[in-house]
Amino acid sequence: MNLKQAVKNQFVNRFWLNLENYWLSIVVVLLLNSCGSTKESTYFYETPNIKFINNFENLEPVLRPNDLLSISVSSVNPEATKIFNVSNMSTGQSSTVSGTTAQVSGYLVDQDGFIRFPVLGKIQAAGKSKKELREEITKELVDRKLLLDPIVDIRYLNFKVSVLGEVKNPSVLVIPDEKISLLEALGLAGDITIYGRRDNVVIIREEEYGVKKLTRLDLTSNEIFDSPYYYLKSNDIVYVEANKKKVASSSMTPQWFAVILSGLSLMVISISAFVK
Repeated sequence: MNLKQAVKNQFVNRFWLNLENYWLSIVVVLLLNSCGSTKESTYFYETPNIKFINNFENLEPVLRPNDLLSISVSSVNPEATKIFNVSNMSTGQSSTVSGTTAQVSGYLVDQDGFIRFPVLGKIQAAGKSKKELREEITKELVDRKLLLDPIVDIRYLNFKVSVLGEVKNPSVLVIPDEKISLLEALGLAGDITIYGRRDNVVIIREEEYGVKKLTRLDLTSNEIFDSPYYYLKSNDIVYVEANKKKVASSSMTPQWFAVILSGLSLMVISISAFVK
């Protein structure tokens, strides 16, 4: 074996050794970037075994324009109550938790805040709770001697919350029982993904008609249990932000591939030129 061939073989061996070290470095860097903090991906991190008592006032939201209500009336005289159970035929389309859609009909609170109820006519609904509206309709039916001992029941037909961002199934959830916690809403949306920030979940709530408030909650602590945002209200929007790993992976991956390909190309060109 001549000197030139020996030099070539030595260079080739060093090349493959350097190439192995190069790939090993890349694997180590990628593994380090993929390692996440347990705290970032865990709910109620290090929360002790303690008892929480929800003592939130005014859980029942007030009615607002565009709310769609089901109002049913019953009494000792079923025939007399029939006219009060005829909807005003206001219809709308709702999306259920399963993703299907359904046509619903009921009493729509108009932009001026009124509903149009049979016989009683226009009734102010916006700004009142369901309980207050129920008591007012009951009183009117009794005062006008239209029914004896009427029973009025009011339910939302479009009680919904939206869950967006880094969850498995972003969706608009229609809640039939009109009560849902933030944790339940996240569960129905498939839970927060590994790329979602559990320490900075955003709740957007319409505190007054036309006035929205943005609040941030840390689900890695126990603050949610003492928050008035533990239970969601109709039309609340839950937004889960992406964490730094998601942002970095989406922006840096193409650059990593470019650097890797450039390095490999340079090595192959160098060894090819030398061997020739």
